[in-house]
Amino acid sequence: MLNRINPLISIPALLLMLFVCAQRAQAKDDHKGFIYGRVVTESGTEYTGFLRWGNQEAFWDDLFHSAKENFPFVEYLDDDELEDLRRSRRRQYSFFKKWKITFDDEGALSRMFICRFGDIKRIEPRGEGEADLVMKSGTEYEVEGAADDVTSDIHVKDATLGVIDLHWDKIDLIEFTAVPRGADPGVWRLYGTVDTDEGSFKGYIQWDKQECINTDKLDGDTEDGEVSIDMGRIKSIEKRSRRASTVVLSDGRELELEGSNDVNHENRGIMVEDPRYGRVTIGWKAFEKATFTDPPGSGPGYDDFPARGQLKGTVTTEDGDTYTGRLVIDLDESEGWEILNGDLGDIAFDVPFYKIARLEPTGRDECLVVLTGGEKITLEEGQDVSDNNAGVLVFTGEKEVVYIEWDDVAKIEFDHK
Repeated sequence: MLNRINPLISIPALLLMLFVCAQRAQAKDDHKGFIYGRVVTESGTEYTGFLRWGNQEAFWDDLFHSAKENFPFVEYLDDDELEDLRRSRRRQYSFFKKWKITFDDEGALSRMFICRFGDIKRIEPRGEGEADLVMKSGTEYEVEGAADDVTSDIHVKDATLGVIDLHWDKIDLIEFTAVPRGADPGVWRLYGTVDTDEGSFKGYIQWDKQECINTDKLDGDTEDGEVSIDMGRIKSIEKRSRRASTVVLSDGRELELEGSNDVNHENRGIMVEDPRYGRVTIGWKAFEKATFTDPPGSGPGYDDFPARGQLKGTVTTEDGDTYTGRLVIDLDESEGWEILNGDLGDIAFDVPFYKIARLEPTGRDECLVVLTGGEKITLEEGQDVSDNNAGVLVFTGEKEVVYIEWDDVAKIEFDHK
């Protein structure tokens, strides 16, 4: 007997259902967002495949952290300006160690280095905790310590060998490439909406700064014992208190979990790659609920990160003077791929400068950030957006450089053409 189409389902509705199913399958087959490349070890052996930094970063828009060994822009300050900066940073280092610009006991300057993996061309480790980085823009950096991104084991899913864990101090070279057609990591990326006390953020999710694929585990205790749940089986996670959360599974089962930093106030942060802002990290105080949905793919591919060049724009001072040219923000960020940091309550923002249209300091510890998409957010606390900003350099001509202290900045307008 021939199967008949249910007469209650119209042909257009059936076609729509088939289209939606096909779209979902296609999205989970899109693997371009995963980090991929070639790793060469000290022994000369090469491994090629999907890469993951420890149990954390696995995607091109994840952030790479370390500290810069060199700080070339300080040479544009005179002795008095440099001493003022050194004195203020010593005070900050003593009381507010979160600032990303510090002087050590000998007066040497140190700066954090933050970029997205998709902006890196290659990494050459130089021993435990050190590396040389070459960006897509061609700029080279020597970095050291400050984060485990320069000490972590690198997991390589080699196309023929399988998964191998490579120790950082055994690696000579990491060279990034786009994911080749047909390559399959065998997992998919977490995606959804996170509700907070400052509004909702939608995008790819990294839970507790770690779990980001469907096979990663959410751990917790029930009344009956411990559980470890595949993240891909979870429909939602809702904060119930400082110590517990309600977890709803995709089959409708509901669990009350506690006893783990995955489900209580010890959570290190819920990261959301929101296309409006970049990376948003939500603390437990601000977090309300996460709802997971089918991902629209795996995120931007390696080729979606262009070689962004120097920052350019116009600085207007409090006195009404204007200076136009190449910009260096906070005596550090000089290219479009670099990251501006700031907080909104218990939510931290890492915004690529190419997404920023304008900055307007609005007080001692805060700044209005106007994005190219039209969104406006007032950020505070971070060095980039407070009076702890070390100031702005404007290269107005071939040999003309103007240094403007942050307190004198009325607004900065970026030219991303």
